[in-house]
Amino acid sequence: MSVSDTPDLTDPTTPDTNAVEPGGSDLGSARTDRMTRRGFALLGRGIKEQRFLFWVSVVGSVLFGFMTVADARVLGWATDHVIRPSFERGDVTEGALAAAIGLFMAVAILRALGIVARRLIGGIVYYRLVADYRRRVTRQYLSLPMAWHHRHPTGQLLSNANADVEGAWSVFMPLPMAIGVIAMLVAAIVEMVRADLVLTLVGLVVFPLLFVINVFYQRWLSPRVAHAQALRGSVSAVAHESFDGALVVKSLGRETDETDRFRDVTEELRDANIAVGRIRSMFDPLLEALPNIGILAVVILGVGRVASGAADPGDVVSVAYLFTVVAFPVRAIGWVLGELPRSVVSWERVEAVLDERGSMPYGQQSLAGTGPVALGVTDVTFRFPDADRDVLRHIDLEVPPGRVVAVVGATGSGKSTLTSLLTRLVDPQDGRITVDPVGSGEPPVDIRDLSHDELARAIAVVPQGTFLFDDSVRENVTLGGDFSDDEVWEALQTVQAADFVTALPRGLDSELGERGTTLSGGQRQRLSLARALVRRPRLLVMDDATSAVDPEVEQRILKALAAHTADGEGPTVLVVAYRKATIALADEVVFLDDGAIAARGTHAELVATSADYRNLVNAYDQAREALS
Repeated sequence: MSVSDTPDLTDPTTPDTNAVEPGGSDLGSARTDRMTRRGFALLGRGIKEQRFLFWVSVVGSVLFGFMTVADARVLGWATDHVIRPSFERGDVTEGALAAAIGLFMAVAILRALGIVARRLIGGIVYYRLVADYRRRVTRQYLSLPMAWHHRHPTGQLLSNANADVEGAWSVFMPLPMAIGVIAMLVAAIVEMVRADLVLTLVGLVVFPLLFVINVFYQRWLSPRVAHAQALRGSVSAVAHESFDGALVVKSLGRETDETDRFRDVTEELRDANIAVGRIRSMFDPLLEALPNIGILAVVILGVGRVASGAADPGDVVSVAYLFTVVAFPVRAIGWVLGELPRSVVSWERVEAVLDERGSMPYGQQSLAGTGPVALGVTDVTFRFPDADRDVLRHIDLEVPPGRVVAVVGATGSGKSTLTSLLTRLVDPQDGRITVDPVGSGEPPVDIRDLSHDELARAIAVVPQGTFLFDDSVRENVTLGGDFSDDEVWEALQTVQAADFVTALPRGLDSELGERGTTLSGGQRQRLSLARALVRRPRLLVMDDATSAVDPEVEQRILKALAAHTADGEGPTVLVVAYRKATIALADEVVFLDDGAIAARGTHAELVATSADYRNLVNAYDQAREALS
């Protein structure tokens, strides 16, 4: 593994944001304008989806803004009617003092209510959007075919559903405040003009400079923020891959290489964030200093106007205070504009997933009757997307109901792909796969016409790789399905797992740990097989599902399955097998070679008639003997 294994940022779910044009270039300007347009479109989308709560939070923000401006008027009134007279007369009028305190308290209470509405309701809007789109992304993952998942690393998908969804709507945290403080800005300017027009005009000279600086700030900052957000997905993908492959990494002594690989991508993210911080360190002090320069100018000029009698002290205090207030709306708007690049990039990554159209629609049909079904595979051809050759070619296969068929072939011959087709994890490019409830009087049904629930009920797959959840034995077998403990124990007995489950500290309630780490590989496979059998499928597909099980135990499992099938209660079974003893239990063997059926018959017939088959199964046994 190397750094080149990290996700390509040009992938549809990771837009290319690496290039950072100079702030004054036409390309950089066009990109910033596009990002701003997309950002405002995203704002409109979120507001539309959470309209009521969003505007409640905006009303709270507006209330906060108006009460902040009201503070200035109360402060000016108190200066002229309480503080100044107390210095002139040497005493304080209790009524005026009480009135001032009452006004300050009323304004403070109303402003507190505005803050609560702005922050609480605004937070609810943000978290609702995040939760809703996280569900949408995960539902889309479930609807997309496995072929799509094979093209996208798990870490990247986790990043799309987690960091990217959060990043897409992060702009909604400061948005209600920014909209509300626009009202505060207008009210503050009106109040300043009412107090003293000259002081207002002098002070407001600095604000056009603030907006101009903010434009350059966003233009320089946007591409760098976008690049940093894209790199977060890369870090997530590398981290997930390293954790998921921990056994391989540690067993092969590749810890140093993985550490280096992770270090390289995190250092790239670090450098991108430093670039963002460098821009902010240049502009933030300037944006903070300009309003203070305006306040200083107002105070200096205001002293002269008070001395000349052209202004009252309370008006100067009000205007100076309001200049400290109006700096806040400009910064709040800047926060929104600062979040827009990250939100747009995150949204594009989320949108790329939501816009995928590779879903596998299900039909509405169900299967009549009960018991095993006949399986029909007719001229099936399959090729992975972007591959240059077919994995399976013109496969024709008929399996009568209740039969046990073993599929044998060398690595890469298409066995696992065939099992994926039979269980409709992927669909073939050509041909059809049918199941026939023999004896029901109904014609065979293409599995693409089955409803989702009927497909899950009728066909079960036990894959090569077993996966157990960090939950109890019972939940790992039932997966939340409505099965009694008796049904669970029956499935466990069939797969020879009842004894070791009984020996666990709490039986069916025993927790298995993450991925079933408390169990051996063979025990995990048996629970995975019990998970399929408890559903009483009519067709059971096993993709080398007993490879980690002791041969003697495997024989007992397969004989128990065959006995159920012979009684008409068990499923039709198709099993990918390697061991001679396992293959010999099958009613028929299908020999796959280079994506095509090379031979069919019983094990004895194929050993006698096919040299390739004979050499293959002998090689498997010889390899096992050499390792034992």
